[in-house]
Amino acid sequence: MRTEDLMTSSETVPKILDARGHAVMDYVTAGTFLTLGFVFRQRNPRASTLAFIHGGSVLLASMMTDYPGGIWRTLSFQTHRTLDIMGAGLLAVGPVMLGFADEPEAQAFHGQALLEGGVIAATDWTTA
Repeated sequence: MRTEDLMTSSETVPKILDARGHAVMDYVTAGTFLTLGFVFRQRNPRASTLAFIHGGSVLLASMMTDYPGGIWRTLSFQTHRTLDIMGAGLLAVGPVMLGFADEPEAQAFHGQALLEGGVIAATDWTTA
């Protein structure tokens, strides 16, 4: 599929999230993955590491984004979108890269990758 086709298909998704709603989703996601880091700590250290990396990166990006809830506001909302796309990709391939794709913990990452794709598509990136 061409990039132009992907952009056209995402344009048909209703843009139900503005910058404030997206920020809420980001902070919830960060908290969820930081919690998963602790939950997975004993039973799957590789999944724990990926959860901490993702949770920490989402938290840092959120605090640095120029949107409601941002603290340092050095990243544009459009740059944040690029980081979100990269983060969703990391969630999708991270379990394979870290060797736990066939373990139950991988489902949390794959599910969140799909969810983040939906959030990215449903966000109106012109609202910040």
